[in-house]
Amino acid sequence: MNLEQIFDKLWNQYIIESPDSKRVYDLLIAEGENVVNDHIAFRTFSDCSVDKDHLQKFWLNLGYEIKGEYRFEAKKLTARHYEHKTDPNQPKIFISQLEIREFSTYLQEQVKKCVMNIPTALLNSPEILFSGNCFGELDYDVYQKLLAESEYAAWVYVFGFRANHFTVYINHMKKLNTVQAINEFLKSKGFKLNSAGGEIKGTPEQLLEQSSTMANEVMVPFKQGKFKVLNSFYEFAKRYPMSDGKLYQGFIAASADKLFESTYISNNI
Repeated sequence: MNLEQIFDKLWNQYIIESPDSKRVYDLLIAEGENVVNDHIAFRTFSDCSVDKDHLQKFWLNLGYEIKGEYRFEAKKLTARHYEHKTDPNQPKIFISQLEIREFSTYLQEQVKKCVMNIPTALLNSPEILFSGNCFGELDYDVYQKLLAESEYAAWVYVFGFRANHFTVYINHMKKLNTVQAINEFLKSKGFKLNSAGGEIKGTPEQLLEQSSTMANEVMVPFKQGKFKVLNSFYEFAKRYPMSDGKLYQGFIAASADKLFESTYISNNI
């Protein structure tokens, strides 16, 4: 499977499972905008079978290289971002992982159960990148207990391996070419934005401004029945030039920390 095929599959899965993001995309296209993807983000656990070291192998084989390392102390997460070695037009990849050893024995045991249920063939295939919930039947009681410890853990338990979000690269927009402009446009269309730390995360001085919608609700089947769960969101990023004139391509940890909360139930009330 080549890079284009993987991106197409990830995008098609994303817009089916995140209908609000498809609505945003369609609205931007209707405005005559050129929607270019800045980066795709993935979530995982620190278990060695599925951690970022494991998942990154598929991206390294596709021509990517590690460009940045990040730590989120309060959420007990670490992350890396990757850029394509030869084609700067390819979207960046952002992989974060929950450091499960910093959580309760219960959470660690549940993660281990999930990982043990993944077929070995899938673990060694790039298809794991869009395999979704490959852990088996979901238990709502387990979900609620994980949610109480880490909303991130609960999200991965339900949705597994897939794009957590895509990101509109505002620098390529014609009219809606500032974060403020796209935020106002989205609010006028009835979308709720992530306001954790303010609707705009970052500043021009930090060389990166970001915002995002709040994740949309979807009905998910558990063994106890169907329940509403927050799914995925759409992010927007504007990059600014560094002293050498080149656009900054990294990420701001403090901003990313708040963007994780786009899937937080506590922020969607």
